[in-house]
Amino acid sequence: MAGPLEGYRVLDLTAFITGPLAGMILADQGADVIKIEPPGIGDVMRYVGTGRGGVSALFAGCNRSKRSVVLNLRESRGRELLERLVQDADVLMQNFRPGVVERRGIDAKRMRALNPNLIYVSINAFGEKGPYAQRPAFDHIIQAMSGIAFVQADPESAEPAFVRQALCDKMTAYTAAQAITAALLARERGKGGQHLRVSMLDAAISFMWPDGMSNHTVLEDDVVRQPPLSLAYTMNATRDGHFAAAAITDAQAHGLFRALDREDLFDDPRFATVTSRFAHLRELLEEFQSAAENLSTNEVLERLSDEDVPCGPVLTPEELPEHPQVLANGTLVELQDPQMGRVRQPRPAARFETTPAKIRCAAPALGAHTAEVLESIGLSPAEISDLRAKGIVG
Repeated sequence: MAGPLEGYRVLDLTAFITGPLAGMILADQGADVIKIEPPGIGDVMRYVGTGRGGVSALFAGCNRSKRSVVLNLRESRGRELLERLVQDADVLMQNFRPGVVERRGIDAKRMRALNPNLIYVSINAFGEKGPYAQRPAFDHIIQAMSGIAFVQADPESAEPAFVRQALCDKMTAYTAAQAITAALLARERGKGGQHLRVSMLDAAISFMWPDGMSNHTVLEDDVVRQPPLSLAYTMNATRDGHFAAAAITDAQAHGLFRALDREDLFDDPRFATVTSRFAHLRELLEEFQSAAENLSTNEVLERLSDEDVPCGPVLTPEELPEHPQVLANGTLVELQDPQMGRVRQPRPAARFETTPAKIRCAAPALGAHTAEVLESIGLSPAEISDLRAKGIVG
C-alpha cells in the first residue's frame, strides 16, 4: 500500500544530519525525495563514522528511501536543471548558511517565482538575523546555547554535560518534517506555497522548554518553586546493574515503597503528596537508591512491576535488539544494502493503519539516480553524458 505522502516530490539539497533526516522521514512516508548532492564526494556524512563499502551507517540512517542526483549548483547549467526540477516539485529543502542561496540564485524568491505552490524550507543553525546568524554550528554547539547542556549537569558537581548524540540535529529534523506536512496541508486548503524557516536553536529551545525551563516560565514574584525535573534523571544502581524507575502518583509512590520494603515511608510527611515528594526529590532518590542497591536488577524490576510502578532496565546497545519488548514491537528490521550488505535499522516509528510508512529502499549511492531523474524532465542520454563530461552532473 502507498504511504501517506505518495505523490509529493521533495528536492532535498541538505547535508549532514538535520535536513537529511527530515527528508528521510518524508521519504519513508511515501514522498519521492530526490537528494541533490554536489559532484565529488557528495554529502560528507557518507564518510563519517562506522561504515562499509564506502558509505557510513550514519549516512544510511538519514538517507534511506531517497534517490540521489548529482548537480553542480555552482554552474549556471546545474542551476538551470534544478529550476526545471523545481517546477514539478512540492517541497525544496536547503540548509545552507543564510545568504548562500541568494548568492547562488537558488533562494526562495527565485524558486517560488518558478513554482508559486512550492514549499521552500530553510534550515539553519541560529536563524536568519542576529549576531550569530552567519556562524556555523553543529549539534553540541546548539546543546550548549539552548540550555540543554546546563540541564544535563551532574547533580553533585553541577558540571554541564552534553547528551552524547546528535540530539538537536534530530529534534530539528522532526520539527522540520512536521512543519512541512503542515504546510502541505495548508496548501491543500488553498493557502498556496510558502517559505518555511526552521532554526536549530529555536527547535532546541522549544523542545527543552516545558520541563527544562519550568522553573523559569512563571514570571510572577510569588511563584512556588520546586527542584527541577532533571533531578529525577538519576541512574539507579543495583547489585549487578542499573535500572530506571519513576513514581509520580500517590499509588505509584506507595507501590515503590512496598516494592523496596520501605513501608515506613508511607507516613513520612516529606513524601506524603506529589508536591511534597517533588520538594524533597533529592531525599526520596537517596532513600530509593539505598533500598535498591542490595538487590539484583531483575529482582527490583519484578517487584516494581508487580506494584505497577513504571520501570525498565538500562539496556546496552548489544542487549537492545534482543529485548522482548523491542522484538514484540518489530521495531528493528533487516535489509540488504547494495553497498554495506546486511544492515539493521528501526522501521518508521509512526504506524499508519491504511497508508503505511516503510523503508522503501536503502540509502542511494552517490548519483545513482541522476540519469533516471534527468531523463524524466526530458534530457536525452547523450545530453546527460555530455553534462557528466563537463562536471555539471554526476
